[in-house]
Amino acid sequence: MTTQRSSRRRIAASAVAVAALLTTAACGGGGSDSEGDGKAPGFNAAKAKTANPSNKKGGTLKFIGTQDADSWDTTRGYYGFAWDFMRYYSRTLVSSKPVAGKESSELVPDLAKSKAKITDGGKTYTYELRDGITWEDGKPITSKDIKYGIERQWAQDVLSGGPIYLKDTLDPDGKYKGPYKDKAKDKLGLDAIETPSDNKIIFHLPKRNGDFEQMLGMPSASPVRQDKDTKSKYGLKPFSSGPYKFESYTPNKKLTLVRNPEWKKSSDSIRKALPDKVTVTLLTNADEMDKRLINGDYDLDINATGMEAAGREKALKEHKGNVDNPSTGYIRYAVFPQIVKPFDNIHCRKAMIYGSDHKSIQNARGGPLAGGDIGTNMLPALVPGSDLKFDPYGIAKNQGAADVQKAKAELKKCGKPNGFKTTIAVRNNKQVEVASAEAMQASLKKIGITAEVDEYDGAQTTGIIGNPDVVKKKNYGIIIMGWGPDFPSGQGYGMPLWHSKYILDNGNNNYAMIDDKKIDGMFADAIAELDKNKAAEKYAAINAEVMKGAYYLPFTFEKNIIWRSSRLTNVGTTDAYSGRYDYAVLGVK
Repeated sequence: MTTQRSSRRRIAASAVAVAALLTTAACGGGGSDSEGDGKAPGFNAAKAKTANPSNKKGGTLKFIGTQDADSWDTTRGYYGFAWDFMRYYSRTLVSSKPVAGKESSELVPDLAKSKAKITDGGKTYTYELRDGITWEDGKPITSKDIKYGIERQWAQDVLSGGPIYLKDTLDPDGKYKGPYKDKAKDKLGLDAIETPSDNKIIFHLPKRNGDFEQMLGMPSASPVRQDKDTKSKYGLKPFSSGPYKFESYTPNKKLTLVRNPEWKKSSDSIRKALPDKVTVTLLTNADEMDKRLINGDYDLDINATGMEAAGREKALKEHKGNVDNPSTGYIRYAVFPQIVKPFDNIHCRKAMIYGSDHKSIQNARGGPLAGGDIGTNMLPALVPGSDLKFDPYGIAKNQGAADVQKAKAELKKCGKPNGFKTTIAVRNNKQVEVASAEAMQASLKKIGITAEVDEYDGAQTTGIIGNPDVVKKKNYGIIIMGWGPDFPSGQGYGMPLWHSKYILDNGNNNYAMIDDKKIDGMFADAIAELDKNKAAEKYAAINAEVMKGAYYLPFTFEKNIIWRSSRLTNVGTTDAYSGRYDYAVLGVK
């Protein structure tokens, strides 16, 4: 099984508590929506709602960032910000509703005329394509282009890195070899997808899956035209099915999109396509990026990972009307791999949860504003079934303080009454992780646990903490990480973390090494459930089972401080893109 690599690469802010600043910040809005007044609409004016609504076309929308996409190839990209940005040049059968807030998680038709016609007890999905949908050279987008684009997920030897939910769902036994090894003349030999005509596509699932349409809304289900597929080089210049096309791209430096004149607004009810040009400038210094944003040189941070300490302090004091403080839908956590002793013992794991000072870890992550609310369990708010008040270890009830008495009782139960030594693994390019590791280290010392902090190369995550042999060898008893949903369901969030089939030799995300037949069976039951409310209850039960096993210490339900320039229009944070703005609807004054 190829890895479902985390799309959650975040360059997070260093620790500073900023709550005090906001007590002086009026949370009101005051800004005008009239064109060109140059005023910022107010603190949190674009949090889950639209600020500066406008349909005015023209201008250049200027993104800045410190992290390039893992790939701009729709099959291979797995960074959340890249999925948001890909809607400029790629379309799918269905896509996220182009509205701010919670409603954005709803799917609406995109290339398709309507959502799926579902038959055969939930195993057959049929779509008819819209009229007028074209590629950047004017040729129509066909059902075969969509099928071919999806088939590329099977070419993991050439196109690794992206999500493979469709591959796993449509071909669980891995019988199809992918389009590059396909013996069929048209390279469209995947039986599970039928294309009876150019404007009709039918999916046949071996087993029903309540989230199948969510998978079709991901960029990895975008059409790719066979004669334009440059395989491993496709991410350098994808062929556009959306309102913009690549003009130029220098990796880690600059990307420029210009209008695709063949795109028709009449064929697209999602994308506003307001700017004439969209640019992305990449640099390495996050503090410098914040300065340029505050200076008005750029409109927003494409990565949307939150401003650094100095930048956010200045922004909150002097430019509070340009700032939003959304929840990201991510959970930041520590996880205890069972392959590293003594974490094969549940009581040793529980001692870590009780013995850590959750409040000091929250402060190390930036406090309630820039870090988020103290985590109580492992199911974030964006996932149906989430209940942030579910607090099996009394973390919030104890106001985040360590419970030394309970921690010592658990140490006694696990046969380590005097504590033990272990190692905390953190990425060296995530200062906030180092800060939270140090806060955890300090509190664990009080119960006799000596935790050494080991910083590893953040660019090598998949081969270090993603390799169980390395984890064991380095004695990584505690791994600090974060995770958010690939799509808003327990399957799109929890499978890579908690299901035994996701324990991989490399690129593993099931760091706790949870190999539990009960949990696997609960997933099978929840996935087959077509009633969304019943499925949500089943995923809540899986979360409860995971928490019962004490595999994780949740740090925070993450929030961050993000900047928007005063000239941005139609700007609003979305649940669909983890608290980021919906890039496809943005304009500039």
